[in-house]
Amino acid sequence: MNTVAQAGVLPSVPTRTRGPGPDYAQRPMLVFWETTRACALACRHCRASATMQALPGELTTEQGKNLIDQVAGFGRPYPILVLTGGDCLMRPDLFELVDYATGLGLPTALSPSVTPTLTAEMIEKIVASGVKAVSISLDGAIAATHEGVRGIPGHFDDTVRAIRALSAAGLTVQVNTTVMRANVDELADVAALIAGAGASIWEVFFLVQVGRGVSTEAVSALEHEEICQFLFDASQHGFIVRTVEAPFFRRVVARRRAGDPAPATPRYLALTERLETLMGPPIGLPRAQTASTRDGKGIVFVAYDGEVYPAGFLPLGLGNVLTTPLAEIYRDNTLLKQIRATEFTGRCGSCEYADLCGGSRARAYADSGDPLGEDPACPYQPAALGAGA
Repeated sequence: MNTVAQAGVLPSVPTRTRGPGPDYAQRPMLVFWETTRACALACRHCRASATMQALPGELTTEQGKNLIDQVAGFGRPYPILVLTGGDCLMRPDLFELVDYATGLGLPTALSPSVTPTLTAEMIEKIVASGVKAVSISLDGAIAATHEGVRGIPGHFDDTVRAIRALSAAGLTVQVNTTVMRANVDELADVAALIAGAGASIWEVFFLVQVGRGVSTEAVSALEHEEICQFLFDASQHGFIVRTVEAPFFRRVVARRRAGDPAPATPRYLALTERLETLMGPPIGLPRAQTASTRDGKGIVFVAYDGEVYPAGFLPLGLGNVLTTPLAEIYRDNTLLKQIRATEFTGRCGSCEYADLCGGSRARAYADSGDPLGEDPACPYQPAALGAGA
C-alpha cells in the first residue's frame, strides 16, 4: 500500500551545489557477491530466503576467481568487494577466494553470520587474511527483539560478544540494523550498544519487502523521515552512520547541515532524548555518509549463481557473469543507464534531490512493479510539484 498520502508532505528547499564525484557510469563503488545461500539462521526478514545447504548452481572456486578478475577489470580505483551470503563462512573455499582478491589489490570485506563457526580462531583467520572490515547484524537492543528476528535463543549475547571481539582484533566493524515495527523504539539503545561494543559504522537498513521480508511489518513514510532525522543526530556520537534502501537520508542530512530545524514530532523527540540520556550530548560533527549511490548506481549485486542484479533487494536480472563480463553488464544495461540518469517517474522524477537521493529503486519495484517509479517510503514533496500537488 502506498503510504505517501497518509504521511503528508514536507516543504521543499533549493538543493545545495555539489562538486564532481566518482564516475559511477564506469565503475561501482561496491560489488556485493552472494558467495552462497547457505546459512544456519532463519531470519524473519532475510532477503535471500537462505537455506541450510548451498543451492545447486553456486559458482565454483574457479568461477569465483574469474568473477574476482572481472571486478578487478573495472580498473583503479577498484570497487570494494563484499563477500556476503547466506553466511559466507559456510563456503569452504572462502579464504582461498579472499587470498585471490587481496592478492590482486582488491579491498575486500566479509559479511558473516553470528553462528558457532565465528570462533576466536576464525576471527584470527579473518584478520590474517587481509580483510579489513566485517559487518555483523544486530536488530534490537534486547534479546527478545533481536532473537525474535533471528530465531536463535542466545543469539543476542553471541552477537554483542562477536562485535566486541572483532573490534578488539583491530577490524573495522560495521553493525547492520534493519528497521521494522518491532525495533523502531529501540534505535537509540541500539546506537549506544554498538558504540559501547566498539563498532565504527552503523548501517541502518530500511526494510524492502522481498524474500522472507514480505511478512515483516515496515514502518510508515513519516516514521522513515523521523528515523532519518534521528540518525543524523546519532552520527554526532563518534561513529559513521549510513543507510541502505533509504537514500532520502541524504536529503535529510543536506537540509540539516544547511540549518533546517529537526522535527518536533513525538517519536523523533523520544528517540533523541533517549540517545542523549544514554550517550550524553553530541561529541563531534555529524558523520553521516551521503555518497550519491543507489541500486544500480555505484552498487551492483552478483548472486550465488552468477546472475547480476542492481542490488540485493531488487530482483531484476541483468545478465550472468558466466556469459557476460560484469563491467559490460554494469556499464551497458539499459535499466542501469536509466537509473544513473535519474529517469524516474512520479515524485522521484520531479525531485530536486533526484541525483543525490533518487529513492529506493528496490522499494519502488516492490511497491508498483516499476523500478523507475517513486519511492513510497519518502514523504518529501518536490518543489517542482508545489505544495498542493
